[in-house]
Amino acid sequence: MLQKREKVLLLRTFQGRTLRIVREHYLRPCVPCHSPLCPQRAACSHDGKLLSSDVTHYVIPDWKVVQDYLEILEFPELKGIIFMQTACQAVQHQRGRRSIYNAAVWYYHHCQDRMPIVMVTEDEEAIQQYGSETEGVFVISFKNYLDNFWPDLKAARELCDSILQSRRERENESQESHGKEYPEHLPLEVLEAGIKSGRYIQGILNVNKHRAQIEAFVRLQGASSKDSDLVSDILIHGMKARNRSIHGDVVVVELLPKNEWKGRTAALCENDSDDKASGESPSEPMPTGRVVGILQKNWRDYVVTFPSKEEVQSQGKNAQKILVTPWDYRIPKIRISTQQAEALQDFRVVVRIDSWESTSVYPNGHFVRVLGRIRDLEGEIATILVENSISVVPFSEAQMGEMPVNTPENPWKVSPEEEQERKDLRKSHLVFSIDPKGCEDVDDTLSVRTLHNGNVELGVHIADVTHFVAPNSYIDIEARTRATTYYLADRRYDMLPSILSADLCSLLGGVDRYAVSIMWELDKTSYEIKKVWYGRTIIRSAYKLFYEAAQELLDGNFSIVDDIPEFRDLDEQSRQAKLEELVWAIGKLTDIARHVRAKRDGCGALELEGVEVRVQLDEKKNIHDLIPKQPLEVHETVAECMILANHWVAKKIWESFPHQALLRQHPPPHQEFFSELRECAKAKGFFIDTRSNKTLADSLDNANDPNDPIVNRLLRSMATQAMSNALYFSTGSCAEEEFHHYGLALDKYTHFTSPIRRYSDIVVHRLLMAAISKEKKMEIKGNLFSNKDLEELCRHINNRNRAAQHSQKQSIELFQCMYFKDKDPDTEERCISDGVIYSVRTNGVLVFIPRFGIKGAAYLKNKDGLVISCGPDSRSEWKPGSLQRFQNKITSTTTDGESVTFHLFDHVTVRIFIQASRCHSDTIRLEIISNKPYKIPNTELFHQSSALLKSELVKEVTKSVEEAQLAQKVKVNIIQEEYQEYCQTKGRSLYALLEEIKDLALLDVSNNYGI
Repeated sequence: MLQKREKVLLLRTFQGRTLRIVREHYLRPCVPCHSPLCPQRAACSHDGKLLSSDVTHYVIPDWKVVQDYLEILEFPELKGIIFMQTACQAVQHQRGRRSIYNAAVWYYHHCQDRMPIVMVTEDEEAIQQYGSETEGVFVISFKNYLDNFWPDLKAARELCDSILQSRRERENESQESHGKEYPEHLPLEVLEAGIKSGRYIQGILNVNKHRAQIEAFVRLQGASSKDSDLVSDILIHGMKARNRSIHGDVVVVELLPKNEWKGRTAALCENDSDDKASGESPSEPMPTGRVVGILQKNWRDYVVTFPSKEEVQSQGKNAQKILVTPWDYRIPKIRISTQQAEALQDFRVVVRIDSWESTSVYPNGHFVRVLGRIRDLEGEIATILVENSISVVPFSEAQMGEMPVNTPENPWKVSPEEEQERKDLRKSHLVFSIDPKGCEDVDDTLSVRTLHNGNVELGVHIADVTHFVAPNSYIDIEARTRATTYYLADRRYDMLPSILSADLCSLLGGVDRYAVSIMWELDKTSYEIKKVWYGRTIIRSAYKLFYEAAQELLDGNFSIVDDIPEFRDLDEQSRQAKLEELVWAIGKLTDIARHVRAKRDGCGALELEGVEVRVQLDEKKNIHDLIPKQPLEVHETVAECMILANHWVAKKIWESFPHQALLRQHPPPHQEFFSELRECAKAKGFFIDTRSNKTLADSLDNANDPNDPIVNRLLRSMATQAMSNALYFSTGSCAEEEFHHYGLALDKYTHFTSPIRRYSDIVVHRLLMAAISKEKKMEIKGNLFSNKDLEELCRHINNRNRAAQHSQKQSIELFQCMYFKDKDPDTEERCISDGVIYSVRTNGVLVFIPRFGIKGAAYLKNKDGLVISCGPDSRSEWKPGSLQRFQNKITSTTTDGESVTFHLFDHVTVRIFIQASRCHSDTIRLEIISNKPYKIPNTELFHQSSALLKSELVKEVTKSVEEAQLAQKVKVNIIQEEYQEYCQTKGRSLYALLEEIKDLALLDVSNNYGI
């Protein structure tokens, strides 16, 4: 029986009044202690998750220790730590110490006084009061705990000293009467009232990484975006106007008078070093404002670099206070206190920001940990992960304990119960998969057959992940936190353990698997959908085909059969019969897909130049190849079948749960974002009609230059850039007219077909199963997310998807830079390439290199003020002169009268070189060496696909890194045992603890805080 308690909360309203609210609490009589010493082990529900049995004591931190020393509590050496929910909630309230002490005493007695309990706190009064109150329960400071219990854990003690030093300096700063560097932020109630009245505007600060010191923008958010007359972002010009807000913060902005508005700068620039010296005239003035307050600080871990010896000396005599430079250009320098500056100057280091007072030019922070050496491959990869807040630890024992077993001694089998409940397709359907070569995580399979009535049945069969991943199980919570599988250039980090992702949930050929299927009955001639069936099935995939093989069979080239393992051991007669059956199926699928695609095309479906890269993995789950979308019709065939399945599942779950279904929307883009696309197309004589997705699709199809196919590719890329990102959302949060997917031209869409690597698909599978149960008037198993919870989950998944995209892009750029870095740009053939100008700026152009898929800036005016000149032989050189920019071209004129003009879509010869940076990532730079196209001398090299070049690039960089390590006799085990098993590196994830409970409590301003 639960005990009912009432708790009185006094809450502040927006108007500043105090509101009395009574909240009911129900106390559980039996709380699982997760201790192996529990006297009631049978009744204690610990689900296999126990505290370590090899500890001498348990540690219970209070809220202040959790808040200030979380990084130290993350150390793997510190075991037996018990986090009270009271402490986690109290991090927000900054109260609750007595409750935590009472819990510590209860824990000690619950374990029958057999395990000493150490409560750590920073409250001297609590130490005096509780220190000797209960025998076996010790109350000491955190520093005292580390000094006495962990004297050999040097890293933890150094980190503790760093945090304490940072806190002391913060306290000293607040006491000293410094002059104000920034205006004070307005009180919360003033900000909220101002937003409500329309005087202030709320939004997210987005710093321009190319002009981080002077240019930031605030994108309108929430009520501000609906109520405001503004149609563009608000420019925040300069650090003073930014008023201590950091990229990603939710800020409140006051608009400046129109006569103080400024414009964006249209010049190319090499980040901050050129900001003040560029002297370029800005574009048209736009709404400009200043930050008057911060509603939410989105601070995170930041990777920084310590200054070199020379820079430390130039910072002054007080060497303990060091200005470190973040890897991310958008983050200001951070001041930390350390005596290790010299020792750490060759390393990438993680720091956290503690405060940014109005009296300080820079924020104050503290050192957390070392990642690795600058420019070392593993160190740079770790940097990318931290910068994208990707923290993927190996799956825990408790999580792996929930996994099914499939070993030679104990092979997994279909259970008799599931055979009774599922539709068995193993003997009735020819099921097969078409995926990239070497793909392990086969999410989807297809089937097609002729029915007795002459109609055609199309089937899409998706791995039944939710059968193995129960709602709110340990593995489910972990998958939800990760939200997606992260693919980097040379590795991947799985959302689910490999026993699922590469085995039991991978629809491999010749083995029984559970699936969730959709099967449509189609008219035999028109392929109109007559019926649809959803449900759980058992399948056995007959073939695991790769794209190229399927395409060869479709084209009638049957010699590829030798490369398909399932045909190798067959006699000639069986082989011929099965081949005819498979070829018919692929042909019929392709025919159906053409009809489905034509229907979507009629509604305005877009074919855009995407950034998605297919990932091919080797036997150790490392990426073997990055394969851009090839012009194979089977790609379109598979894609259309998946889009059809996603669309029909979206309709089904929305009909059953109109206010709590997870769908995917792609809003139409703002017309002003298409202006550059329209102008560029105009330069080539094309007209791009952007009034609807249908007119845009037709215009792009017609914008083909028969002499230069790159033009259409670039125009589609620009169209992609103008688009908003597709996002997950809860149907209870949007009006139905906002559900539309602009790019696919569908009224409703979701993601259902990749549950191995996307958590959104797991949610959708559960919704579909609940919809089927509801339709059959059966009990719905498991609780579905409410609209509010689903909306929060969608925000999290959208955020993790952005992180996955950014980390993949950054890792590819890292390998590209490492590949070109050791090559002499003056002599190495591969450093010279053909490029296409796709954008014009006031001091240069942006160039696309088709051969490597690289985009970069090429300056026409150098730092010495000289401009580019091209002589009779078309070779370039630098001379005194000036630049004149027009709408679609730029002209360089020297003082002696020579001139050269570069037009949009001109082909030029460029030299690729690397601009090295000690504090940031290296970047690829381009130099125009001729205004004529590049004629490659090595024709064999020219015909290599970009896929091969990217694969070669990854292999060559990895090989050179390994050779360098051997040469230096550094014994580095790159692929650790955990990485081989789970394809992931070690990370930190304790911060997730606070993230999970941040919304559990309201702001309590009463004096009666307790359990």
